[in-house]
Amino acid sequence: MEACAMNRLDVTEKIIATKVARGLKWSDVAREVGLSKEWVTAACLGQMTLDAEQAAVIARLFDLSEAEARWLQVVPYKGSLPTSVPTDPLIYRFYELVNVYGTTFKELIHEEFGDGIMSAIDFRMDLQREPDPKGDRVSITMSGKFLPYKTY
Repeated sequence: MEACAMNRLDVTEKIIATKVARGLKWSDVAREVGLSKEWVTAACLGQMTLDAEQAAVIARLFDLSEAEARWLQVVPYKGSLPTSVPTDPLIYRFYELVNVYGTTFKELIHEEFGDGIMSAIDFRMDLQREPDPKGDRVSITMSGKFLPYKTY
């Protein structure tokens, strides 16, 4: 792949194709990088910026060229959904959660912290399988720093 004809999406697609071909798991990739599976997956999917050392690990695991590895170090355009209302059923359920519970999240955060936002920059996420006799559950913990609005 020539450097001038390549873009970040091409690199993402190559990472995904190589992951599938090799039967890799995101948790194994993350262990090699030394960061969480949630953050490393987001980076490999083009939503986070890797430093040179992290990009070198990803390049080794996915047989990326030097030019492709450089794309991993470029600040991405964030937001990976192809439409404003997601059509993928799993992603749509998160959209539905925000539509149904968004005002509840907002009200309870404001009541507890005051007027501000939960940061998606200073953020952690943990996704785990939770065994349940009625059918396993998805447990997602999201933790973002509270940033109050300032008066000026």
